[in-house]
Amino acid sequence: MSELARVLWWDQLTDALQAPIGRTLDADAEADVAIIGAGYTGLWTAYYLQQIAPELQIAIVEKHIAGYGASGRNGGWVSALFPQDHSTIARHAGLPAAQAMHQAMIDTVDEIGRAASDNRWDVDWAKGGTVVAARTLAQWNAMRQRDEQMRALGIHTDEELVDSRQTLQMMNATDVVGGVYTPHCATVQPATLVRHLAKYVVAQGAQLFEHSPALAVEPGVVRTPTGSVRARYVIRATEGYTSQIPGQRRALLPFYSLMVATEPLPQNTWEQIGLARRQTFSDGRHLVIYGQRTADGRLAFGGRGAPYSFGSKIKDSAALHPQIHRMLEGTLVELFPVLQGHQFTHAWGGTLGIARDWWASVGLDPSTGVGWAGGYVGDGVATSNLAGRTLAHLITKAGDERLESLPWVQHRSRSWEPEPLRWAATALGMRATHVADAIESRTGRPSFAGKLIGSITGH
Repeated sequence: MSELARVLWWDQLTDALQAPIGRTLDADAEADVAIIGAGYTGLWTAYYLQQIAPELQIAIVEKHIAGYGASGRNGGWVSALFPQDHSTIARHAGLPAAQAMHQAMIDTVDEIGRAASDNRWDVDWAKGGTVVAARTLAQWNAMRQRDEQMRALGIHTDEELVDSRQTLQMMNATDVVGGVYTPHCATVQPATLVRHLAKYVVAQGAQLFEHSPALAVEPGVVRTPTGSVRARYVIRATEGYTSQIPGQRRALLPFYSLMVATEPLPQNTWEQIGLARRQTFSDGRHLVIYGQRTADGRLAFGGRGAPYSFGSKIKDSAALHPQIHRMLEGTLVELFPVLQGHQFTHAWGGTLGIARDWWASVGLDPSTGVGWAGGYVGDGVATSNLAGRTLAHLITKAGDERLESLPWVQHRSRSWEPEPLRWAATALGMRATHVADAIESRTGRPSFAGKLIGSITGH
């Protein structure tokens, strides 16, 4: 666990949850379903397969250990956010499809809470919703325009525009002019959740092969350096690590999101910060930030900004980027000046996956038995659960029309451009994000750079 010792969530795990769960694949094996990746997507798929068809033999192949990737490193938002915007879904698939997708995400938040409660997993669950502060006039106007657009389209997102006083009652940040609140989000200790999930599916009979990297995604077989698993169905559940599988380099763009955490804060400090119901929080800038109040009274805070690695490489060094971590610490102190003098105890990062059209997808090719899910763009804690349920129904042909008709099912995103175009595009996008935030903070008006970002992401 030495590689993960700097991650707050892993430091907090009990000895029982840190104990090894799987073993290395040391000989050929057979199963009905072989899953590549022991993160949320792969483990939820196994979990729901065991609920629907407990007779199925399931094998999970993992390069590292269960929960090593983003599932054990994320911000702990169990949110109803879907990577692609409601209006874009409505344009491509129709208004009913957009509404159905949104409702499915809302239901998924509660489904994860139910699963944790039913299995008595203590995952620090608190459903306080999300507050997003507008801290410039440009951010506030963008929130109002989006609210008007959603209403005009007939899309009801349950997001509520709140004035500065209401926002400050929830999140006492600096420069607040308004905000948006949604009740459809919970906080969770993400590593605790993924380790409980892994222990559960193994206890129910799934085989977990750790330290066994998949060499390819092929119909009917998963090959590793030490053995192969043959199965009728092969499911790719590798999210940000997909680019490391031969033949998959351009399927999903790996992108790092970094986090920091404070020491436990005293009650008088929390009285000045707010977040009394452990609301997750953000603001309206283009460069995404996100935070939560942890169960033990810390602020865990993250954001984008780490550079993309040429060739879609995954580098452990990218998870520790001192400049970005200092920027995150400075941003958090700027939001809550009362943090001056308090210590930051942890700094880490994780890899997320981005599809070329910013559209997460899940699907199964019935002719080859190869399935997939991913492209969550950082909104994967809940979306992966929906993916797991969907894959379980597609594999077993259980016939849940509500799941199988959602507009992300069987969606195919085109591949990312080859290098150096891929690197140039991501560098340009990151630069545009910084420029947009700087201009809009100074002028209070929307910027051309901000519109460019929206056109790239489809938002």
